[in-house]
Amino acid sequence: MKWTRAVHHLAELAEKCGELPASFFRFQVVELWVFGDLLDVPKDLEVIQVALVTDLPEVPWLTEPTGAEHWANSTRLSRNPFDARWRSKNGPVWNHRIVRPALIWSAQDGINEEALVAVGDGTAELVRQAAPTPEELAERIEDEREVSLRALRQASQDYTDRRWSPGKLTPYSDALWRTTTGYLDLLDA
Repeated sequence: MKWTRAVHHLAELAEKCGELPASFFRFQVVELWVFGDLLDVPKDLEVIQVALVTDLPEVPWLTEPTGAEHWANSTRLSRNPFDARWRSKNGPVWNHRIVRPALIWSAQDGINEEALVAVGDGTAELVRQAAPTPEELAERIEDEREVSLRALRQASQDYTDRRWSPGKLTPYSDALWRTTTGYLDLLDA
């Protein structure tokens, strides 16, 4: 997709984040961050990488909170070329894959026009977060690994409990797959 179209999609998502009613979902998105190629020099892109920070106490790496699909449909996130990562407000948004993101929207302050303009102009370097130290990054990965391991144990138990029960197993197998993938990614980091 063209650079200008990608920035347009990002701006639309930021607007949608501010329009959703607070009581409609099981969680609230409190921040929208962009990372990856859209923070580089203008060029054609395959996807727009975003991090959605929720008010949930924990969101294991590479998982989706309950209701995320509904939220994605309501904001058109699922219909546009986004690669979304769900995060918790109780930890930093960055990690080994979300490198030096830029805040685009927050529930507290609304759309960050300066950041949106900088992304559109190809000068996002001016609004990106500072890089963590190697020690901070190692600590962050370890914290996320602990959260992911707890979630992996729970997802495995949920799958085992539902394995031979009537009803669809797909939500449990998908949750187990996502949690496992996130945990393995953190181990590799």
